[in-house]
Amino acid sequence: MSDPSSQSPKSPQTQQSSTRIVAGQSAAPKRPLGLKVGIAVGILALIGGGAAVASAVNSGGPAAVQQAAPAANPAAELKLGYFGNVTHAPALVGVSQGYIAEELGGTKLSTQVFNAGPAAIEALNAGAIDATYIGPNPAINSFVKSGGESVNIIAGAAAGGAQLVVKPEISSAADLRGKTLASPQLGGTQDVALRAWLASQGYKTNVDGSGDVAINPTENAQTLKLFQDGKLDGAWLPEPWASRLVLTAGAKVLVDEKDLWDGSLSGKPGEFPTTILIVNQNFAAEHPDTVKALLKGHVKSVEWLNDAADAEKASVINAALKESAGAELKADVIDRSLKNIVFTVDPLAGTYEKLLADGVAAGTTKQADINGIFNLTALNDVTGGKTSAAGLGKE
Repeated sequence: MSDPSSQSPKSPQTQQSSTRIVAGQSAAPKRPLGLKVGIAVGILALIGGGAAVASAVNSGGPAAVQQAAPAANPAAELKLGYFGNVTHAPALVGVSQGYIAEELGGTKLSTQVFNAGPAAIEALNAGAIDATYIGPNPAINSFVKSGGESVNIIAGAAAGGAQLVVKPEISSAADLRGKTLASPQLGGTQDVALRAWLASQGYKTNVDGSGDVAINPTENAQTLKLFQDGKLDGAWLPEPWASRLVLTAGAKVLVDEKDLWDGSLSGKPGEFPTTILIVNQNFAAEHPDTVKALLKGHVKSVEWLNDAADAEKASVINAALKESAGAELKADVIDRSLKNIVFTVDPLAGTYEKLLADGVAAGTTKQADINGIFNLTALNDVTGGKTSAAGLGKE
């Protein structure tokens, strides 16, 4: 199978344009990737800088957003980000099957494909995209860095589907001292989960790659190659990358993240937010009808994923991966990936205080009040349900 990250995506629809962006890249020329931790630290600085720019553009804080009366007119274009991962299947299906474009009507849909959350946040804060599917920790980080002005979480998309996979000879946490592990990007959801779990095992890690266990944020396709070459001892990855390392590179699962969530925070044991849908607050204030249309398409996509037969689901997702990421997955990889994921519009808001605390402990964000991070009013209007914001925003 060819490397999905090395090919340019095709446009799934005639009314849609698409661009692929990998970790740490924006629409500007590419930056080199690899194991150099200095690059990852630079990315983290850019996240803060992008959020600060977003705050400055907002002209003076939350009051400026509140004073902007909703235009109640659809946007000419919606620029949407997502990843070429199975955990982003609601985006893959929503785009490839036309659910989102159909609901947008006359609004043009343009897409950009990212490798990890911090790069998508950088693009969102810079105005290169208006909304994106993303992991929760980069969304939290952006909200905190901007003083609550940058983004709102408007829906969940996927829960589960992340694992720490390692070399076969590693049998327990005790074997990890002095080892080198990877995550998709510094400050991303899997990066924070890895650092938090290592801390719970008594290990110290630092964002510069030093510590008891070295963590090298690395683009997913490179992680696979480096693991195959014996240059990595393991990685905490979302699907399908965890399955690819297990099934094609001989890795084994040391930690399945679902086992770390007992349901006490969300009421749903084994479920934790992996992919959510967020929107730029200014865009949402100016174009609420467009945001609602996006959510209608998103809900249709999640419903289809939960109703479709396994074979049809795998076929459609694989075709969408080929369009967006350049290559299909082997049947065993996509089947294993889908078994590990729950597709849901519930963002599992009750877990976010812990996600914030994990980010603070990992050194990728700072302690802050995240009240207001959710705006689930449009979602609940679309579904007729009462998805909870857990006291952290509107519902």
